[in-house]
Amino acid sequence: MSGAVDLSALKQPAATDAPTGHAVSEADFETKVLRRSMQVPVVIVLYSQRSPGSVDLVKLFEKLVGEGDGSWDLATVEAEPNMRIAQALGVQGIPTVIAVAAGQPLADFQGTQPEPQVKQWLAAVIDAVQGKLPGAEGEAAPEAAAPEDPRFTAAEEAIERGDVAGAEAAYEKILAEEPANTEAKAALRQLRFYSRAQGLPADAIARADADPADIDAAFAAADMELFNQEPEAAFTRLIELIKRTAGDDRNRVRTRLVELFELFDTADPAVVAARRKLATALY
Repeated sequence: MSGAVDLSALKQPAATDAPTGHAVSEADFETKVLRRSMQVPVVIVLYSQRSPGSVDLVKLFEKLVGEGDGSWDLATVEAEPNMRIAQALGVQGIPTVIAVAAGQPLADFQGTQPEPQVKQWLAAVIDAVQGKLPGAEGEAAPEAAAPEDPRFTAAEEAIERGDVAGAEAAYEKILAEEPANTEAKAALRQLRFYSRAQGLPADAIARADADPADIDAAFAAADMELFNQEPEAAFTRLIELIKRTAGDDRNRVRTRLVELFELFDTADPAVVAARRKLATALY
């Protein structure tokens, strides 16, 4: 994750379903995560059925919460049908795990982790909030919220309806009026990426590996690798393709690679390293 995370946008969301016992959707995020986190820390696990490693991580957390003493709670969120949650949390890869306490993100990690490291992380989260949460009857009064921008509200409502094109148009309208609006830029990039990710074939990486010259297959494979929290693999795939192409094809691949960079903080080590490799490949 990078930048500030605003969970307030998820207080009145639309309903979706997810397939696990601790599943949370936009419809019950406020109750099961924000309000519950006033009593105990809530660990959110964002996963995808397309990522077996993330599904295994969900199973690990379900086992651990079942063995626990009620000192923390679990919320599992399937990323694709709950795009607004992923966007609000600034998720850039799957799986992502975020601990929320008193309605605010406390700690997070990305990628799969072995059980001993997960237990250590959980212990640190629980220790950090020991005796500090307000509890169900002691919730702090909410801070005065800034007036909502109706332009962003329109985009969010389109996402709730599943109208990706409408949401894109809403963000594009904001950028037409305010080309430097960083919030709209970031939201549009994430929206387009998650939209593409939903349509990826399960064998996208295998298809690209079987035909290294197929640019469209390479794009799909890079998206899949990025979605599976393997940015280095995605960046390397496109940089190697740049080395093998020229003219319009090379420009097309370079443009897609830069678009993937923009999904991350500019200081992210994976992006910094890949930009150096890109410069070498181009010159």
